[in-house]
Amino acid sequence: MMNKVVGVKPLQDGVLWVEMANGAKGEFDVKPYMVSDFFSALKKADYFEKVQLFFAGVGWPDGQDLGPDTIATELRQRVSA
Repeated sequence: MMNKVVGVKPLQDGVLWVEMANGAKGEFDVKPYMVSDFFSALKKADYFEKVQLFFAGVGWPDGQDLGPDTIATELRQRVSA
């Protein structure tokens, strides 16, 4: 069974708080992705905050998205945000 993101909220400085279906929770740093043109709009805090669940991962209104495997691999697990 594929793991999926079941909760997401934006934190400060390009970081998301993510909760996975398998119970893992933690911070995911989006900043490394913001260097590409496709993700550059995420540098604007007001746009970054529009993150929402998108299929099994997360996404933004203009089509930027990150899949659950990428997020699970790079998730810095924490107990709470």
